[in-house]
Amino acid sequence: MILTFAFTSGRITAYRLWLITLLLALTNPLVSSGEDGFAYSKAVDEAVHAEMKKQQIVGAAIGIIQNAKIVYTQGYGWADLNSHTPVTDETIFNWASNSKPLIAIAALQLTQRNQLDIDKPIVTYCPHLPEQMQQITTRQLLCHQSGIPHYSNGQIIPTGKTSDSAGKNNRLEELNPVKSLDRFIMSPLIYEPGSQISYSSYAYVLLTAVVQSAGQSPIASQLENRIIQPLAMNSFQLDLPTDSQAKWTLAYNVENGTPRQVPDYAHFWKHGAGGYKSNIKDFAKFANALASSQLIERSMSDRMWTRQHTSKGKETSYGLGVVVSNSGSTLKISHGGSQDETRTRMVIYPRRKHGIVVMCNTQGCDPAGISTAIYSSLAKAITEQAD
Repeated sequence: MILTFAFTSGRITAYRLWLITLLLALTNPLVSSGEDGFAYSKAVDEAVHAEMKKQQIVGAAIGIIQNAKIVYTQGYGWADLNSHTPVTDETIFNWASNSKPLIAIAALQLTQRNQLDIDKPIVTYCPHLPEQMQQITTRQLLCHQSGIPHYSNGQIIPTGKTSDSAGKNNRLEELNPVKSLDRFIMSPLIYEPGSQISYSSYAYVLLTAVVQSAGQSPIASQLENRIIQPLAMNSFQLDLPTDSQAKWTLAYNVENGTPRQVPDYAHFWKHGAGGYKSNIKDFAKFANALASSQLIERSMSDRMWTRQHTSKGKETSYGLGVVVSNSGSTLKISHGGSQDETRTRMVIYPRRKHGIVVMCNTQGCDPAGISTAIYSSLAKAITEQAD
């Protein structure tokens, strides 16, 4: 989209005024942190509360990025209804599938170091794969063109070394992602790798194992050294089994207006497919680092943000680990996450250096509704100030 000025009877149309003020608000100091905090916190808070009421969301947290800085983080609603524990910006949420862009960054870091060729068959790095998996490439894992099924769109065949392919019996051996492969690695592919696109979390479990092998050190160490420590993401962790955790949000399902607690399930075995968690501040740190190429070179970011094509020439909506929309100055990078305990959303505009992250603890909610409400509230507030 190219910003143009449209005039009607000598005046800019209302839509263009809204668009211009929004773009100005998000690319200059009009929206900033001052001595008294975020300038538009009231407008944002009201918008989030209204959207949470509309969707019956029990608890949520948001982060706003502007000028490549995190300018506002805030929690809303309840982390624990029974104890009336509020959500704050320290509350821990599962990232769910927003773990995927993080493991994608880890893979691309190795590519920069010439330790991983994303176009070589993954058998180069994981030599003991069954035959149907051997010729898949890391690129195909990254952009969901591997042909590996998701949870229910194909036949899932475990090795027999784990008793439940659905993941009900977690094994701590699966702290090693290679062990997690036992859940699905014998599964037949649902199409020839590269010929189609079909979202697959199992593909990202396999990607985690590839990164571990190519990086020649445990995946936890690689993430700690190349992502977690450099960004000071002090709350970031693997979603391990626990009966109680400080600052952890409970999860809820709302039926007929009544919230009911959802049992917790440890997703650690998914690793880069959906096994990570943190507070909103650390989620925002990662989103900001992704948007501003803090973890990989700018040229590698451009590769990550390029829509991938199938072998048949069809352009897809996926880059390498992220959904890619628009182009040029309005390039939009996003990803969502959905698990029983959480719904998450990351949307960033890297050319304009702004974005929003959202975490919720309620099944069936739409965090994109919150991010849209925030952007609308900022645009309205700036417009009113300009008037």
